[in-house]
Amino acid sequence: MDVVSFYRFTDVADPADIRARLKVLCDKSGLLGTVLVAEEGINGTLAGDGAAIRGVFDWLEEQLSLDPPIDSRWTESTEAPFRRMRVKIKKEIVTLGRPDIRPDKMTGKHVGVDEWNALVSDPETLVIDTRNQYEFEVGTFRNATDPETDSFREFPEYAKNLAESDPDRKLAMFCTGGIRCEKATALMMELGFSEVYQLQGGILNYLENVEDDKNLWEGECFVFDTRVAVDRDRAEGGYVQCHACRRPLSSADLKSPDYREGVSCPKCVDSLEVDRAERLEERRKQVALAKERGADHIGAHLK
Repeated sequence: MDVVSFYRFTDVADPADIRARLKVLCDKSGLLGTVLVAEEGINGTLAGDGAAIRGVFDWLEEQLSLDPPIDSRWTESTEAPFRRMRVKIKKEIVTLGRPDIRPDKMTGKHVGVDEWNALVSDPETLVIDTRNQYEFEVGTFRNATDPETDSFREFPEYAKNLAESDPDRKLAMFCTGGIRCEKATALMMELGFSEVYQLQGGILNYLENVEDDKNLWEGECFVFDTRVAVDRDRAEGGYVQCHACRRPLSSADLKSPDYREGVSCPKCVDSLEVDRAERLEERRKQVALAKERGADHIGAHLK
């Protein structure tokens, strides 16, 4: 089946109306995934028949008067990375805590592979990974800086501090698929940075189009679906996900005495509340019993 990620910053006059009609259309088309709708635009990932997904895009482009058409990233999967279809209304389609910032009005310059590689290799350029710290730990670009954020909402504080300490720096910014960079670079421009670049289409687009001998990516890339992470060839990587904290876990993490499958990992064992740990442990036991009986259990499918 096809798996398609997309977003578009644009004015949405009535998000509730778009949400209701889009949900009906996706359900009728047999699609799975999640789409977020806000006054600032749309953001989502859909899985299913390619023609049905194109039909959804045609509908959105007509309803929202989008020109040019929606830019999307298409991949294939042997099984659905989602288990249901959700369409949600949000204040922001990517949560920076600044719904007033509108990247459709102002954002950084988009650059392709060759120009991006030149920026990454330029010692005068500050290369900023706008993703969360746990994503950075899985993999990032050579010479990239980690803002050490646990959520995108924390990025404005990092941006403010950088503007106060190094306001004339040339910036090159990236994220998984491009959407966080749209808002992050717009924020930087609002703070007064004059030379701001962003990686066109994000990391996944870069990995798809860069030649092997020019690839400056190091490690794997965290993704927000059942694959957890993908390698430089965009194949499923070597990470699994902690059921308690949702952090990506390496093979070394799985060997830690603090790792209990379905319950905790080295990254959350010290912060996990006792009652939640007890519930997760009970769930783990039920999954194990179901496997012994040869039965199925909904929790067994979760990474």
